[in-house]
Amino acid sequence: MRFLMFILLACTLFLGACNERKYSGGLVVTGKVGEILVVCDQGIWNSDLKKCLDTNLTQFIMPYFPDVATFELIHRTPANFEGAIKRHRNVLFITLDGKAKIDKGTIQKRKSVWADDQLVVEVIAKDMNQLVETCQSGLKFAHSEFDYIEWKRLLKYFKSNDDERIQSKLRKNFGIQLALPQGAEIVSTRPNFYRIEMPTASRPIEFVGSGTQDIGAIFSGVMIYQYDFKDKSQLELKNLLQARDTMLKYNVPHEIQGLYMGTQLNEFVYPEMTVTSNSNQTIKGFEMRGMFQFKGNSTYSTGGAFWSFHFVHPRTKKVICVSGYVDAPSTTSWTHSLREIQAIWKSVEIAK
Repeated sequence: MRFLMFILLACTLFLGACNERKYSGGLVVTGKVGEILVVCDQGIWNSDLKKCLDTNLTQFIMPYFPDVATFELIHRTPANFEGAIKRHRNVLFITLDGKAKIDKGTIQKRKSVWADDQLVVEVIAKDMNQLVETCQSGLKFAHSEFDYIEWKRLLKYFKSNDDERIQSKLRKNFGIQLALPQGAEIVSTRPNFYRIEMPTASRPIEFVGSGTQDIGAIFSGVMIYQYDFKDKSQLELKNLLQARDTMLKYNVPHEIQGLYMGTQLNEFVYPEMTVTSNSNQTIKGFEMRGMFQFKGNSTYSTGGAFWSFHFVHPRTKKVICVSGYVDAPSTTSWTHSLREIQAIWKSVEIAK
């Protein structure tokens, strides 16, 4: 009898946990970086609400060209939301409940529901008008939450693959530490400049109208450089760009003699800068996003994107720049690689 009571109690607790949609089984998330799985009825997906979803959830990371969307929306109906798809990294439920006794729609978020570090956001409304109103006013919040966890998830994964060989060199030379993906290697070292290459990634090249046809190599890495801090004017955009081009000219030559990595200053992709901080809010600095191309005797056509973080080291009194770059075909998505770069510069900490 005691055994039967124990089994009954265990089953009750298990079913209660399932009903609360909580999960702690240590499973990894599925789906691609830069995707949000929208779970709703087909009628909702085909309605005018789709425009509201696109407007609020597929914002662009500026000022890159071609455009880099923060997220791509994919759809499943509730009946098809089963199996491994439940572990998708980013899930948005849109639910119409005519019996709901609510004066206005609600938006709720939950983490690690069917997999670790999964984010699930649910929008609930009692009718279509209420649903549209809720989405128009609340999806910016949802985008902010998905945007935050996308790089935070990568940062956590990189920290689990810590390479003490690289970390010891960063601490000694720059007085910092970074979270880097497994397989990252230092390929260039000078007293004030390091270049770290990421493992080469191969992702599908997507041709519009014909689906996935080929595989394109994506080259990415991180450059860390430093120079003496003299006054605050050095932290203005034009001066940071000038210092960047100087450092890259002498430290990142192209395989073709006379060419070097330089900043694109075209009006359509002119670098943008904002005040920000690292992941744990211990370092305040300046985030900069822009495009690069190879310059020299003549302008070379290839180039890519960069995403940097500048700050003044509190002990060494040097301007430190952690600048990630992505060199990839324009026919494949840069979202995953740029999110990795974002996670790396967000991870920077002052070495103890």
